[in-house]
Amino acid sequence: MGWKNRCGTGYGADTVTSGLEGAWTVTPTQWTTNYLDNLFNFNWVKTKSPAGATQWVPDSEAAAQLVPDAHDPTKRHAPIMFTTDIAIKEDPEFRAIAEQFRQDPSQFELAFAKAWFKLNHRDLGPRARYLGSEVPEEILVWQDPIPEVNHPLVSADDVKSLKAAILDSGLTVPELVRVAWASAASYRGTDMRGGANGARLALVPQKDWPVNNPDELSKVLDKLVDIQQEFNKSSSGAKISLADTVVLGGAAAIEKAAKDAGIELEVPFKPGRMDASQDMTDVESFALLEPKADAFRNYYGDGNYGSPAEMLVERADLLTLTVPEMTVLLGGLRSLNANTGGVSHGVLTDNPGVLSNDFFVNLLDMSTRWQKSENADGIYEGYDRANGELKWTTTPVDLIFGSNAELRAVSEVYASDNAQQQFASDFVAAWSKVMTNDRFDLK
Repeated sequence: MGWKNRCGTGYGADTVTSGLEGAWTVTPTQWTTNYLDNLFNFNWVKTKSPAGATQWVPDSEAAAQLVPDAHDPTKRHAPIMFTTDIAIKEDPEFRAIAEQFRQDPSQFELAFAKAWFKLNHRDLGPRARYLGSEVPEEILVWQDPIPEVNHPLVSADDVKSLKAAILDSGLTVPELVRVAWASAASYRGTDMRGGANGARLALVPQKDWPVNNPDELSKVLDKLVDIQQEFNKSSSGAKISLADTVVLGGAAAIEKAAKDAGIELEVPFKPGRMDASQDMTDVESFALLEPKADAFRNYYGDGNYGSPAEMLVERADLLTLTVPEMTVLLGGLRSLNANTGGVSHGVLTDNPGVLSNDFFVNLLDMSTRWQKSENADGIYEGYDRANGELKWTTTPVDLIFGSNAELRAVSEVYASDNAQQQFASDFVAAWSKVMTNDRFDLK
């Protein structure tokens, strides 16, 4: 019982505290604006609590008897403030807000109610996950709102024709895969924010994130928007959103990449995503979702607090991936040449853009000798043991799948001669999971 206290009664006046002693208002158990009244009515001087902590009290003797003692009805005290409270009074911008609340208590109450609601619901994710009859009618921008579906959804035949149009647009398999991944990879399983739904990939700030290769992203989105708009214009009823078009483009590209490897498969696709507007996006808040590192795209930017391998594990966890799912996705994305900015590190295949298990085969090939590059930090080079020629370059997040015992065990399964079909099937399943992490309407 870590809080058991042997001092006196062990509770009430004998409670062990932080050392900051006192109350801010005359009626500490009632909702009033007395906190703001006291803050502005008195001059505050710095003092020490009985335990020696810094706090502030009024310089007026008349204030010494304003606050009742919490335990002894015969005692009274002066109100107290912390330095953080004094800052509200002294800072011009905070002071203006506080004085406005003091003059209009109803505005103060409403602002507090909204702030309290946000504090308690921020990690609940989008509004679509709210249950019950007490969901507020007001839609708030911090909820990352997405419009309700307001049109018939595309049919299987529509999907087939859209895939054909996307593949005939001149966009390459790697480009389509990179953009689809960029749309979904912002998802965070911790608070259910981000993801492909809403097409915020086309909005500020996500469209400008370095990890998304803004120049290429703009080019690909322009063509996908043309395809989307042409379909919606010619369709007699069904419509498709940009969010759905981006994900469908990734699916079409993977199906083509698998076919090029001699495998016939279909990537699951569920329409129903909608497009958010810029007004629906809290830019400052959404900027916090930016991946500073995404090992699935072999991207490691500035400002990371962990190593590339550690950031790989964090990103996989945010995407709610298991170890096998993380492994097959990274290997498949390398073969599909999905790295950010055209970087070739880790693309261990002679056929980039084809959905093959080459990454695992060549990573574990014992005829290759790996060593740190003498010319570039954080890069490893693979040399042919027989003739000494440079064959491949990688990063630590590539080699970890050969050096870590658990990851190597999974990699060896996918590197097997007869593993191509299983690899492709597992890749599609993991890919589909990432693409639908934020489809709460399907869960």
